[in-house]
Amino acid sequence: MRPAHLTALREPSRRIATVALGAAAVLGLIAAPAQASTYSSHLTGAGPGFESSRWNDSGGTTNIKFTGCTDDYNDKSVTVRLRKDTFGPDPSYVNAVFTQCFVSGTSTSSGTWADHGSGAYYFVVNDAMVGVRVTVKSLTVTY
Repeated sequence: MRPAHLTALREPSRRIATVALGAAAVLGLIAAPAQASTYSSHLTGAGPGFESSRWNDSGGTTNIKFTGCTDDYNDKSVTVRLRKDTFGPDPSYVNAVFTQCFVSGTSTSSGTWADHGSGAYYFVVNDAMVGVRVTVKSLTVTY
């Protein structure tokens, strides 16, 4: 049996811990891990400089995956550049050259870009090529 003075000391500590935990949860100090967002689409005859739809990213890495690629010149490669939509000239990040997705209709190529902060992003296809059109059976952007 515990002495009465020790039991009396434990009760206020429990209440304080419960109130502090509840307040932290309400204030968002204990947050669930961020979930990645994705969008899926396809490309049909996307010409040089084609811009994808924009997505709003709250930060973190971005992965772009193409599955089942073809092009009209049989180059068997497509460049993909991540860009950030801004009021001035849009900053652009490293080009990824996708080739594996041309092997078959189920083959994939993907590129991952580092975190460049929150904002609206998009990708550009073949921004340095002239006349090459690419078709992508399916694409997924994870951000």
